[in-house]
Amino acid sequence: MTTWNLEGTTCHLLVCGGSSCKKRKGEDIIDAIDGEIEKQGAEAAVHTTLTRCNGRCSDAPVVISYPDGVWYGDMSPKLGKALVRQLLQGGRLEDNIVYTFGTEGMQAAGTPGTKGKKKKKG
Repeated sequence: MTTWNLEGTTCHLLVCGGSSCKKRKGEDIIDAIDGEIEKQGAEAAVHTTLTRCNGRCSDAPVVISYPDGVWYGDMSPKLGKALVRQLLQGGRLEDNIVYTFGTEGMQAAGTPGTKGKKKKKG
């Protein structure tokens, strides 16, 4: 088992590996992101993890960026590469942001209720 030294890591990208994201090239997205990280020589700064379902199937494929807590939806391999470049420059992929996390908690980027499915209460 490999153990990474995460000292110096400034960004952790969680790429959804759930079935909806897989159907929409989720595994190709993490490959593209990893390739761009290597191309940019940013292996020490950016770490990736392929997760299980993150519960945002209507936004698939989803990539979550931490520690900034930004959820990106409707991603593609090309957008994954662009995301790496933007993050390394201190930017974001504004058009693909579906959620942000801040002092107010999780906030939808668009009009509330326009994306995703509401969980049933009780």
